[in-house]
Amino acid sequence: MFEKLQSLKERYEELTEAMAQPEVTADFSRLQAILKERAGLEETVTRYGEYLEVRRHLEEARELMSDPELAEEARAESAELREREKALTEELKLLLVPADPMDSRGVMMEIRAGVGGEEAALFAGDLLRMYQRYCDRGGLRMEILSLADTELGGLTEALIRISGEEAFARMKFESGVHCVKRVPVTESGGRIHTSTASVVVFPEAEENEIQIRPEDIRTDVFHASGHGGQGVNTTDSAVRMTHLPTGLVVVCQDERSQFQNKEKALNVLRSRLLDRQREEARAAQDADRKGQMGGGDRSQRIRTYYFNHDYVVDHRLGLTVPRVQNTINGDLDPFISALRLAEKTERLRSLHD
Repeated sequence: MFEKLQSLKERYEELTEAMAQPEVTADFSRLQAILKERAGLEETVTRYGEYLEVRRHLEEARELMSDPELAEEARAESAELREREKALTEELKLLLVPADPMDSRGVMMEIRAGVGGEEAALFAGDLLRMYQRYCDRGGLRMEILSLADTELGGLTEALIRISGEEAFARMKFESGVHCVKRVPVTESGGRIHTSTASVVVFPEAEENEIQIRPEDIRTDVFHASGHGGQGVNTTDSAVRMTHLPTGLVVVCQDERSQFQNKEKALNVLRSRLLDRQREEARAAQDADRKGQMGGGDRSQRIRTYYFNHDYVVDHRLGLTVPRVQNTINGDLDPFISALRLAEKTERLRSLHD
């Protein structure tokens, strides 16, 4: 492990030196590639530097133990340093776990109202706004590709694209069934209802990754529609694309140009086909290595939002986070950070099995 860490440290130093070279600063694409690679190494190299510093202090503390006047203090410091050394070693092990190659991809996300009628549609709308706020605060960009909304401000289904740094790494854990317990605005008696919405997240496919033959696609066009001016226009700009061999259907209507909607629909279809391949490969793996932290079972209830008790529970980890409104306002970091750590820990365990 430490040979690998030393190699990464040397590579980081090489990249840092390269950034100052005139021929690199003059080549924007080359500079961007170096910056990206260096950024990917920075946390690991920083933690390794801290580890080396702790080891240096440990050696100094051991030498001081031979001095009767300083021995007691040195032993206490040494005990603290050994604990820090142990913690850093575990952190470094996790940092060296190979990343999911899809983690840097953009994201396609589908949100659908589930059980609960109009309240389920309102909750699905809340989830869409929650993800928009999370993207806004986290430096990600969200595009709504298709939206079927309701008169009360909810939605029956939505298709969105999310792009930005580590978009899939951050959003993949949202796949599954989300549940809410609260008094609906449609309830006059003040009774608490339970409603659900489902979320499906899959990585965006690259253009040449999945080949789709023109004869395998049927494309229908229609008027975009929606309440409150959501993409409404008077031309046949909305697109419904059907992949005949699989029966997959994609609808895109956010653009006023039919051509642009076709391009986006094709991108979504390509991503869905890639996701189907990934799901088939995952299903073929051993049951204990299905990667449930990555959303392996999309019918699984993953999270419940208890408005009546003012907390949110993530059922995969048994994690309870207070102040449900903070979560609905886009503060998903407590869940995403814990799930990413759990995924890395599971992958580290799998590497040693």
